[in-house]
Amino acid sequence: MTSSTAERETVLITGASRGLGRALAGLYAAAGCRVIACMRQGGDETLDVADPASIAALGKRLEGQPIDIVVNNAAIRGDTGGLGTLETDDFLTVMRINALAPLLVARALRPNLLAGKRKVLVNIGSRAGSLAEGTLDDEDGDYAYRCSKAALNMATVKLAQDFRRDGIAVVSLHSGWVRTDMGGEAAAVDVADSAAGLKTRIDETTLAESGSFRAYDGRTIAW
Repeated sequence: MTSSTAERETVLITGASRGLGRALAGLYAAAGCRVIACMRQGGDETLDVADPASIAALGKRLEGQPIDIVVNNAAIRGDTGGLGTLETDDFLTVMRINALAPLLVARALRPNLLAGKRKVLVNIGSRAGSLAEGTLDDEDGDYAYRCSKAALNMATVKLAQDFRRDGIAVVSLHSGWVRTDMGGEAAAVDVADSAAGLKTRIDETTLAESGSFRAYDGRTIAW
């Protein structure tokens, strides 16, 4: 992506107050893009992804504004204690934020993407939601998080089918185990490295990649 192209692009990122979202926002701003950083308080746009009314209001406020790239990044992990500590409210909250909210954001901002030039919708997924790979190398008891990211994978595939007629590419990207508030200090990947890799994957996304599931380093992940 050239700097002249970047200057014409608008990128919207949810969960941009810290961690990966903040790093991505910084990278796109440095590349000359107009960045709409969405967060619960402050930022360019106030957005509570747990509240459908807040998502709908965002769509209303941005009505008529072209957006080239939308990044559904906001997520929470929830309980990690396994089946014994699973609680209904916690589980449903994680599902609401991690799986439902990206669908509502996609619906609210579909007209904006249609008006944009790039037309790319990115769901920040997780290998933890892969049925084939998600439990190969860890035994964490995060039922809600894993189920929510598996649901987000299906949402990505469905959106890719529905949005193809509009020329909008939809992809799921795995950030790696990142050293953020969610990932913890023991995580293997620095947030700057993950964000840089994700930006590369996003910038190279076309309609040909729509419906794919890739890691920040380019590796294809099995569903």
